[in-house]
Amino acid sequence: MNTQQSPPSSNPVKLKPLKIGDVNIGFPVVQAALSGYSDWPMRVIARRLGAPYTICEVMLDEFLVKLKERKRTSHFLHISDEEHPVGGQLMGAEPEQFAAGAVKLAAAGFDVIDINFGCPVKKVLGRCRGGFHLGQPETALEVIQQTRDNVPAAIPVTVKMRRGVDDTQESRDNFFKILDGAYAIGVDAVTVHGRTVVQRYVGPSRWEFLKEVKQHIGDRILLGSGDLFTAQDCLDMIAQTGVDGVTVARGAIGNPWIFSQARALADGQPLPDPPSLFEQKEILLEHYSLAEGLYGADRVGKLMRKFGIKYAVLHPDFNGVRSAFVKVKNMEQWKAALDTFYAEDLPGCHPDGKMHKASGSGNS
Repeated sequence: MNTQQSPPSSNPVKLKPLKIGDVNIGFPVVQAALSGYSDWPMRVIARRLGAPYTICEVMLDEFLVKLKERKRTSHFLHISDEEHPVGGQLMGAEPEQFAAGAVKLAAAGFDVIDINFGCPVKKVLGRCRGGFHLGQPETALEVIQQTRDNVPAAIPVTVKMRRGVDDTQESRDNFFKILDGAYAIGVDAVTVHGRTVVQRYVGPSRWEFLKEVKQHIGDRILLGSGDLFTAQDCLDMIAQTGVDGVTVARGAIGNPWIFSQARALADGQPLPDPPSLFEQKEILLEHYSLAEGLYGADRVGKLMRKFGIKYAVLHPDFNGVRSAFVKVKNMEQWKAALDTFYAEDLPGCHPDGKMHKASGSGNS
């Protein structure tokens, strides 16, 4: 279990710049892949607010292989110049098809290909995808091998894992077999989430396991994940475990300011005030505009509701703002909610990291 959050230091934190293969990331606090969330608009907002690297929402290999160039599905592979470097995450069951999907991600322009062996959702596990692979190391390593063999050599391949299917000795042995085998095959980095697949999001992320893994692999690149809901959490994980970087997942939904806040803390500055309501309003409008340009005016309203609910956490009237965003159908209603609840430049709120950890709810 990770220790309590430590107070910000007045001294700069010496963080080693993150590099994945030949891709220079820089600041080692990045945005994770988030199913249903980390689309192009969310990634761009995160980049503009300090994230040096983001990963797209996980895509199925079968879907990618069959994907045709159509306007309605073009958003899946949409990348803009300003968001490089950007990673494409893939999930699947069968090695050859997985590799074919990875090739399609590389051709679309993603700078890194990330293999998902961490998703704990029942539907995914039932189809032999995601975290299911942690229980079958031979297949997992074949997926990695086929992907590495087929993706252009200049594009790094990374793997996302949980600490195992469960806490049995067999699961632990399988984890390290996949981990060591992945590096031997030539992956450039591995991300480890400190919970098991069985845990899903219940209970604490076991940060001490990340420390053990980092000591085991030495100089090879390891990123940590799990229970990163504040900027201080991000620096604490690096300091306590020795990982080379961290991937912020749920903590970045509705709070893209977490990246600039982490940069400030790393520079020895005090934690910046949460964004004021006018600052939030500007980003909320920008996010909706980007999404409308990508999805179209008819589709975007319903898609943006889930983001509005998350942004509402930073508002002093969370319940009122949440209720307004739940009903949004178009830009006019989005602006009406902003005019009602963001009309005065009041102080915003920092998210309650302890509440997130206690709830155990959320996405990958």
